[in-house]
Amino acid sequence: MAFTTPAMEAVLSYDNFRLAPSFDAQAQSALLRPNPKLEQCLVNSTAKGLPPISVLPMSGQHLSILAQLMGVKSVLEIGTLGGYSTICFAEAGAKVTSIEIDPKHRDTALENVNGLDVEILLGSALDVLPKLAEEGRQFDMVFIDADFEDQWEHFDWAVKLTRPKGCIFLDDVIPSMIKNGLEEGGETILTKIGRDERVQATLMPTVACHSMIPTPVFTGFILAVVKSH
Repeated sequence: MAFTTPAMEAVLSYDNFRLAPSFDAQAQSALLRPNPKLEQCLVNSTAKGLPPISVLPMSGQHLSILAQLMGVKSVLEIGTLGGYSTICFAEAGAKVTSIEIDPKHRDTALENVNGLDVEILLGSALDVLPKLAEEGRQFDMVFIDADFEDQWEHFDWAVKLTRPKGCIFLDDVIPSMIKNGLEEGGETILTKIGRDERVQATLMPTVACHSMIPTPVFTGFILAVVKSH
């Protein structure tokens, strides 16, 4: 489509952004099928007082499809919360090792993942990850969805713990960059990963619609393949 003026292009782009909730609702209605395990996970997590910040249903399905496309058999997850994404990976056929720092969250997640091939390790990721490396553990995929402040450290350990040609999925990159002062320029998680010769990575910008936030949110994730350690 040819735009007659930059102003028209900007208006149309803004209107498209405002349509995000409608598209999201259509996608959920058309593409998501009933999943009692995931539904009960959300119900139990809410009942136990966990914050409503689980991976969104469409994002969880994206992770499941990615794991199936890769034939993933082992996943390391940094940040469990109530175990929603954990269930997505486990139901895709992977054994999941998840790390959670909050005992209440870990206990709730253990209830939610009951019956699945999942282990949930209690502790700070930066304490647990070196121990996994000492044990010689290797994973097909690492999913990072934890504290913004430690994203680079988590990513660095993820590279060490991912098999060659395995995948690292680093969530919420754009919000963390904004929180850490993206507008000021300088070093960011993108520049650090961009210099890392161990991986080939891309940034996938997305628009998220969340019940806690009245307007669509600009966000994104990094997807990286490990070339070497």
